[in-house]
Amino acid sequence: MMTKKLPIFTLGVEEEYQIIDPNTRDLRSHLSKIVDGAKVILNEQVKAEMHQSVVEVGTNICQSVDDASKEIRFLRSKIVELADKQGLVVGGAGTHPFSRWQDQPITDDPRYHNIVNELQDAARSNLIFGMHCHVGIQNREQGLQLMNQACYFLPHIFALSANSPFWEGRNTGYKSFRTKVFDKFPRTGLPEYFDSVSSYDNYLDTLVKTNCIDNPKKIWWDLRLHPFYDTIEFRICDMSLTVDEAMCIVAIIQAIVAKLYKLNVSNTSFNMYRIALIKENKFRAARYGNEGNMIDFGLQKEVETKELILELLDFVDDVVDELGSREQINYVHTILRDGTGADKQLAVFNQTNDLTKVVDLITSEFTKGL
Repeated sequence: MMTKKLPIFTLGVEEEYQIIDPNTRDLRSHLSKIVDGAKVILNEQVKAEMHQSVVEVGTNICQSVDDASKEIRFLRSKIVELADKQGLVVGGAGTHPFSRWQDQPITDDPRYHNIVNELQDAARSNLIFGMHCHVGIQNREQGLQLMNQACYFLPHIFALSANSPFWEGRNTGYKSFRTKVFDKFPRTGLPEYFDSVSSYDNYLDTLVKTNCIDNPKKIWWDLRLHPFYDTIEFRICDMSLTVDEAMCIVAIIQAIVAKLYKLNVSNTSFNMYRIALIKENKFRAARYGNEGNMIDFGLQKEVETKELILELLDFVDDVVDELGSREQINYVHTILRDGTGADKQLAVFNQTNDLTKVVDLITSEFTKGL
């Protein structure tokens, strides 16, 4: 019997970059010069973020991880080039090691003024940097099923992406403190289970109708069925130090969606677990990265996180070659061996006791392999 071919699971990747003063190593406002300069070359692929020291880029719709990798390399290169013209450098991490949010100006834009007006210091202090990955789906009903099932794997992906151990000059004790900062926002964290698209849309409509939100994009969950595009969007990851790390995580995300789709069309259901349980694994991923234990809910016992990540690789193995992402997926073994971005930051700090040296790591790794 012939195996049915997978549909093309298109990708869109967004990254949020730190703009840094090479002398002080502090975050620095680029006064929109980088964004304005980039728009000439990149059009809508670059935009300002709420804080003036952040630049967000996004790929076009990509047919494969290879395509996404080429685009992200190009985007990183261009932003580095434009920053250099302003005497600035660029870095990739979930938080800046010592910058204070109180010192960072907000971008002059009605959208951000509205968010700050509503959320006050929760918004002003949201000086964090993430990587978001959209995976194309055929329809929203299918997307909702895949979103419900993919929730189980969010802590695994998150553990690999952990890259924010410092906050305002302190070693927080977390491998990813970024999510702890973001938790102050409403409608964040793991999404709850929805049994149908109509109940999901009803939830969104109720929030808009009752002036909780002015548009459905203000659902900031770790994973969401996108309100406007035919994608599910994974939003849990810290911004990666290197392109290789980012693309490895993107490849895993795409492979999870493809594997769950394959199970669904063959009428094999994936075990669903309570969000309350998955939250326990998310906390462990934030606290320990991939160095700790997570819960194997099937066995109802603690297992090394690295072992669960290797099990995840086995789980998706039969779709990887069809997706053409074997090389990127295999980079997981390098992350498991050499550590996450957080582990690398902490290693530099433990050797030097100097957070400026940690910033140097963040800026030098950003351009690795470009």
